[in-house]
Amino acid sequence: MKQIIIIGGGAAGFFCASNLDEKKYSITILEQNSDVLQKVKISGGGRCNVTHACFDPRELVQFYPRGNKELLSVFTKFQPGDTMDWFDQRHVPLKIENDNRVFPESNSSQTIINTFLTEIQNKKVEVKTKCSVKEIEKQGEKYLVKTSLGDFQADYVVYTTGSSPKSLKIIENLGHKIVDLVPSLFTFNIKDELLQDIPGTSFENAEISIPALKTEESGPLLITHWGLSGPAVLKISAWEAISLAKAKYHFEIEVNFISKSMDEAEESFLNFKQSNPKKTIGQAKIFEVTNRFWQKVLDVSKVDLNKQVSNISAKEMQQILENLCRKKLKVTGKSTFKDEFVTAGGVDLKEINFKNMTSKILPNFHIAGEVLNIDAVTGGFNFQACWSEGWLISQHLNHLEI
Repeated sequence: MKQIIIIGGGAAGFFCASNLDEKKYSITILEQNSDVLQKVKISGGGRCNVTHACFDPRELVQFYPRGNKELLSVFTKFQPGDTMDWFDQRHVPLKIENDNRVFPESNSSQTIINTFLTEIQNKKVEVKTKCSVKEIEKQGEKYLVKTSLGDFQADYVVYTTGSSPKSLKIIENLGHKIVDLVPSLFTFNIKDELLQDIPGTSFENAEISIPALKTEESGPLLITHWGLSGPAVLKISAWEAISLAKAKYHFEIEVNFISKSMDEAEESFLNFKQSNPKKTIGQAKIFEVTNRFWQKVLDVSKVDLNKQVSNISAKEMQQILENLCRKKLKVTGKSTFKDEFVTAGGVDLKEINFKNMTSKILPNFHIAGEVLNIDAVTGGFNFQACWSEGWLISQHLNHLEI
């Protein structure tokens, strides 16, 4: 029986193993940690954001700053609808939430993990944890995988290690080109009096731009102890990962907290002033923001909270609107989610055949998951790339003439 060694017990490795033909192959998964599927476990706050309800491959690839061209053909063969079917066939009901993220109905990532564990148990897949790969040697048609638990011989290698520098070094030594790693999803560290003392304040839809890069994103925004986070920030950090690394994470952003132009905001303000002249500005509900934030804006704009709306000068109004609609903030660093950390960079995509995820450099060698120079914004997209790539590998191996 031919031997398949899957290096890396994460999403891509397990999905591949779960779909392989066990009558044709002897399959072993090598995982360096004591637990498999660690990212699956912590994803979506422990609920596991399995995928995203976007069923048109052309639309789907728009969520991938790196890898969008290459993934188009991959997603035409296996996309989120297929993922949902796959789990449905295994009696795991999934649900689509309002923002189109897909979770198990159980709201527990353990449901997803158990499904994979059952699947590979049925297929008699051997899993070796605490098994750290030291190097891989090509020996004729086969590979010798040297590990902390001894040597393994493989007819086929499936390399799904994630993006640790050590695993990239191993594959570089085999001849693959590596694109430098930079963090992709991160939050912005900002010290500014407007954001001070109000962590937890959120905005349903804000706009954020980086003028120097002529780029902007919109979406929910969150003030944290360190600065700004939320989907709007994470999206812009993913798309501009390489430019922001070059800027050493020192750059200026402009934030529109209310997603209204200055003219629209001014009109709302004047209308309110006309119909509520006696209201004090501190109690005025002109825009969709929290009282805490509104009072902070007035404070920073040096406007007396007890002043009647009718007495607010044109200059004061301009100052308030500037802080709401085009507040400039200096970013002085980044904070990454240690657990759900995603990187840009990895194995150069030109060296991969995306019909079946085989290496163009190494025979009988497949590569998938975060070890590739592919990454996505949050929302289940990084997992979907893993499921689709893992599935393609399993289909390719299942149909090989041995």
